[in-house]
Amino acid sequence: MSELQAQSAGERVVEPLGVPRIETKTQRSRYLDVLIALAAFAVLATLPFLFSSKALLDFVIRCSAFGLFATSLNLLVGYTGMISFGHGMFFGIGAYGFALIMQRTGVPIPLAFICTLLLTTVVAAVIGAICVRLKEIYFAFVTLAFQMLIHSMILSWVSLTGGDQGLRGGIPRPVFFGLDLSNYVHLYIVSCALLVTGLLLMRQIAQSPFGYTLRMIRDNAVRASFIGIDVWRAKLTVFVLAALFASTGGIIMSLFVSGAYPEFAFWTISGEGIFINMLGGVTTFLGPMVGTVLLLILNDTVTRLTEYYGIVLGIVILFFAIGLRRGLMDFAVEWYEARRARRTTATG
Repeated sequence: MSELQAQSAGERVVEPLGVPRIETKTQRSRYLDVLIALAAFAVLATLPFLFSSKALLDFVIRCSAFGLFATSLNLLVGYTGMISFGHGMFFGIGAYGFALIMQRTGVPIPLAFICTLLLTTVVAAVIGAICVRLKEIYFAFVTLAFQMLIHSMILSWVSLTGGDQGLRGGIPRPVFFGLDLSNYVHLYIVSCALLVTGLLLMRQIAQSPFGYTLRMIRDNAVRASFIGIDVWRAKLTVFVLAALFASTGGIIMSLFVSGAYPEFAFWTISGEGIFINMLGGVTTFLGPMVGTVLLLILNDTVTRLTEYYGIVLGIVILFFAIGLRRGLMDFAVEWYEARRARRTTATG
């Protein structure tokens, strides 16, 4: 069996001395991820019964929407080295696509969810086929151009999207599987389920042989192509996958506000996603989730205290860019590993 076949089969590969060894996740660690996800969902699901605060449920739902979006962006930025300035367009497509399907057709919510993801897949495949051939700054700004195009279409197509007023009038919420999303607790539970499921799937992608392929492309795309990796296809695949998870975040937000608004597809959404990754860190899987929680807390706190939110946000960005030069989770992991290394040296 060849080395690449062994990696695909999930077997351990013994590399020559001095060459980094890449091992896929074992079946046991996959089960551990599932158990952690189930435990996290169980904890989140009990919160409405432990705390009566609607503000807390609001906060978790928003964390679910933006957490999925930011983590999906990290699949591009942190794992593949593709910095997208237009990733927010898929958040907007998810919100508008789902809201339009529900308002115009009234189909069951699961069917509307699937149709929205299919729409996102088609759009992402077309845009990705154009963009992933470009390098670094060109990729970043062409994705931004596509986002601005979609945002302009939303503003201009008033008969369909409502223009700058957005989609108003609410979203029909027919009961499915015993869940009534007009019930706030049910909406909260579904949002948490989508968050945990999305994070688990992205974790499996990141730790799969495909995830290691993405890291190889990030580190040296030319070398990856020399050993037989189809770089263009891998980039297109992760571009579409990231778009699907971002779209799911948009669907959650659409249900949360019972509509969709042009801000959901504006370039600032992409900017917030990049800032979230800067804040939490891109070298750890949970960094974007930590960044999401911190940004929403910062947003809620600062907007209550002062109207100069932009100034405060700029100061925070400068602190992380110039001061720490890494995200919080990156800093925490480096600090822990350095401390463990010192202990090992001392005991050795």
